[in-house]
Amino acid sequence: MYFQLAEDSVSAPAPTRDDPRATLRGGLPDRYLTPEDIAAMFGVPIETVYQWRRKRTGPPGFRIGKHVRYDPADVRAYVTQRKSADEDAA
Repeated sequence: MYFQLAEDSVSAPAPTRDDPRATLRGGLPDRYLTPEDIAAMFGVPIETVYQWRRKRTGPPGFRIGKHVRYDPADVRAYVTQRKSADEDAA
């Protein structure tokens, strides 16, 4: 899986195929993400992503016909929220 960086993040290094999570660190992709992309970014099985969606505990997704997609900005906001929730709990 390869993620392209947005045009305005030219200075960030391009993510590699080996580490799709680098997309969240290096810049947002310029397309909506699939459940497979989310699973690869977080290093979890695809079924976990589907469970997050059913339980409404993971990043918010939306449907395009029969397909689920995730807005990269929403995924980034979810990660930021989870980080601050963990910091508050510590």
